[in-house]
Order: sequence, then structure tokens, then C-alpha cells
Amino acid sequence: MKKIKIAIAQINPWVGDFSKNLEMILENIETARVQKADAVVFPEMAVTGYPPEDLLFRPAFLKQVKSMLKQIRNVSIGITVIVGAPVERSNHLYNMAMVYRDGKTLAKYAKQYLPNYRVFDEKRYFARGKKSAVIEIAGVPTGILICEDIWRKDPIKKTKSAGAELCIVLNASPFRENKAEERLELLSKRAKKYQMPIVYCNLVGGQDELVFDGHSLVVDKKGQLIEQLPAFESVCQICQVGASREVKTLQLAVPDAQIYQALVIGVQDYVKKNGFSGVLLGLSGGIDSALTLAVAVDALGADKVEAIMMPFRYTAEISKTDARQQAETQGVKYREIPIEDIFNSFMGALANEFAGLGRDVTEENIQSRSRGVLLMAMSNKLGKMLLATGNKSEMSMGYATLYGDMAGGFAPLKDVYKLRVFSLARYRNSMGDGEIIPNRVITRPPSAELAPDQKDEDSLPPYDILDPILQMFIEEFMSVEDIVALGYEQATVHRVANLLLLNEYKRRQAAPGVRISKRAFGKDRRYPITSAYRHHLLPKS
Repeated sequence: MKKIKIAIAQINPWVGDFSKNLEMILENIETARVQKADAVVFPEMAVTGYPPEDLLFRPAFLKQVKSMLKQIRNVSIGITVIVGAPVERSNHLYNMAMVYRDGKTLAKYAKQYLPNYRVFDEKRYFARGKKSAVIEIAGVPTGILICEDIWRKDPIKKTKSAGAELCIVLNASPFRENKAEERLELLSKRAKKYQMPIVYCNLVGGQDELVFDGHSLVVDKKGQLIEQLPAFESVCQICQVGASREVKTLQLAVPDAQIYQALVIGVQDYVKKNGFSGVLLGLSGGIDSALTLAVAVDALGADKVEAIMMPFRYTAEISKTDARQQAETQGVKYREIPIEDIFNSFMGALANEFAGLGRDVTEENIQSRSRGVLLMAMSNKLGKMLLATGNKSEMSMGYATLYGDMAGGFAPLKDVYKLRVFSLARYRNSMGDGEIIPNRVITRPPSAELAPDQKDEDSLPPYDILDPILQMFIEEFMSVEDIVALGYEQATVHRVANLLLLNEYKRRQAAPGVRISKRAFGKDRRYPITSAYRHHLLPKS
């Protein structure tokens, strides 16, 4: 195969912001042209951002896509431009790769396989393409595929049969743990089998729950990695394909570092793309809010983050000390607003209604909701978005209060199990800029501090038991019987499964959060609120 210079434009488009996306695309085309690239390739749906979801049903939206594509085509002088967009043809909408050169359309490739699982819902919007597309770039027959196509066997096989010597794949592949390794393994297998290099261009950035990690790759015809773009960064990089190149090893940060980066970019883009001036959060002196604060500062800068400690009679003095210490270390604005008087006002207003009734979880929830009212009031008044601080273990078990600690516009740790929260906190402290999260916050037994001497394990199984059970049940779809067979106590597994299913109504009202696992709450896991299925999980008498 002849040598060819491909510019991979790993960009971070904004869903629906056509002017910003056009500016980004035109800048990258010019960068590639200046570096004398033969072609520049953009990610899947780069024109609109991914996923545009039901915006695709709006005729005015698709009209803007058409206008933007015309402008891109007009600047394709002296360079081949390959860009992803939704395109209407014959009264059907397709997920397309448009190929332009010298102001002309060289090819239109429609995605053949439409993912309709986990977070993907493409069959709702698009018709399937049926034909391969092979074009010449600098004399090299080049096939075009889009994302899911490369995970299936037929598209690349047909592309090879159509004469392709090189394959370019446009992608919007979201981050989750171990996904980068899976991509390289697949690309190596495909390239080796069909004896042609593969250029894999992926999206980067945050879009609601999804975070796209970039990690664009080039493998040679032997399936060897010859180019890797950075993770979580927008970059336009020239790659020489077809020349003899040094074989590389996939460079990946440790899992905690990757996940931490995903949380940071998820918060950063959610806040920035939604136009908020900054964020605030309740800082309790516990590990969840401590990690959330660290992520927020790394994402936005200390000047855009505020922390509020709202002590009550059950708040330990060390919680106030640790919260104040972290806020000072990170340089964020910090306030202390006691909730004792607010709680007493609520209890006074309800005194007649509660007469003769003993104390229970109601009083704990009133504490949490007192804090939620304060935080939401400050969010409204200051124009800063409230970050919820709950983790996946708590959200699974319903160990959270609606309109209390669940209040907020975004929940960074929503898909992070408690054990991972601990490891991420330790990772953040290892980054070389000192003890950001006080070590005592990491080592203290977790507590909601809503009752005297309260510990999480008073209400939940120990996290080293709870988290593996949840992961097997939620992400691996393992049955209760299979989990018990691995040595977990039957009563504990039944209790965890029942609480998980019972609390779907809470999660349906929760803020969105960054997806990092194979099965996150939200669009990734769609369970009915009203369901008798949990009753089948009760132990048989």
C-alpha cells in the first residue's frame, strides 16, 4: 500500500451547537491542510454532536445540518474531508459519513449496523445502510465504516471485497472501564484477518451521562498498534499509514486514573455546555462529598466551586474540621450554615401531626431535606448548579433521601461504587499536589450522621460484600442463586436484590451522572418502577 497522511481530528462537539461545531471542524480542516495531510477524518455525528436524540425529529434541526455540510464541502479544497452527520435520503434518515474533496461530494456512506442496546437507541432514528463505500485517497482505495460496523464481521469483509486497502472508522464510542483495551483487541483482529490498516477516530468529551474518551488508534495490516491519540483531549494528529512504523504498546493510565479523568471531563462539560457559572455542593466531612469537591475543583477551578457545611447536633466535630481543612486546601469558598433551627421549625409545624408517634427515619429525612432546601435556594440565588454527592452503592440500596441529599443537577459519583470511591480518593491524594482529601476522611467508617453514633453498616451490608453483589446483579445480570453459589449469604443477597428493585422510583428522580461501568443507572438500565418481580426474590418458606 502507498504511504498516506491521515489527520485524525479527535474533537469535542456540542450537541446542537452548529456554529461552535462548524468553527471546530473548519479549524481542524485548516490544521490538516497546513500539515499537508491527504485527508482529515472526524468522529461519528461530529456535525451535531452525539447523541442528538429526539432533536433528530425536528425538521429545522436537520435543515441546519444540511447547511453546515454545504459549508464544510465548500472548504474541502486540496484535502479529503470525512465527517459524520445525520443525512436524509429518500424520506429516510441515515447516520452518515460524508466524504468531500475540492468542493465536491465523493461519497456518502450510511451506517449498516445500528446499535440498540445499553445507552444506544439508533433504530429509533435511523434506517440501515446497505452498501459499502470505497474511495481513493492519494491513490489508496479506502473503505469507510461507522462505529458499530467494525464490531460486526460483514461490513469490513464487504469493504475488503470492494477493493479497499485501508479502512477508516468514524466513532462515537463512550468510555467505560477497560473499553480502550477491548477496542484495540478488536481492531487488531480485524486488521490482521483482512490485511489492511485501520484508522479509528473517536469522539471526546462529556454529553449528559456519557463521556467519550477519544483514545483514537491506528493499527497496521498486521494488527499492530502504530499510533495512539491521547485520552480525554481534543487533538488533531497526523498519522502516516502504509509506511514502516514503530510498533507501540497501548499506553493507558491505571483504572483509577482513567475513571478520575472521566469524572472530571464529565463535570466540566456538563457545567460548561449547560452554561452554568459554577457549582456548589454540601461538604459533610465524609468521603463522598470530599471526592466530589476534588473532582469539581479539578474540572472547573477553585474559583467556580463553593462548599457548604450544614452541621446538626449529630455532626461530629471532626467532620466540621475535616470539611474546613479540605475547603482551605483546595481554595474554595466555604460556608457553615447550621440546620438546627430549620429542623426544629419543621418539627414544630408537624408536632400535631406526629403526636403519639415515635421517632423513625422520618426525622432523619427531615434533616437531609433541610439541607436540600438550603442548597437549592443557594443554587437558585447564586446561579450555580448543585452537585449531588451520592454514590452507586447508596443509590442502589435507596440509602439516600429524595429532595434531600439527592437534590442537585448532576451527580458525578452516581455510577461509582463505594469501594471505588475510597480508591479514587487515595488516587487523588497520590497525584503529587499534597493531601487534597484529609486522610482521616478516607479511613473513618462512613456515616450519614443523621442519628447518634450512626454508621453506614448499621443499615447496609459491609461495602466489601455489598459492592460485589451489586456488580454481579446489575452489571453481569447474575441471578440470586448464582451469586449465593459463589459463597455469599443467601439472606444478604436476597435483601440486596429486593432493596435494589424496590428503590427504582428514587433513581428515576435522581440527577444524571457520569457513566463509567457496563450498566449505569439511567438510560443504560431501564427497569419499571411498578413491578412485582422483586417478590419472586423473597426466600421460600
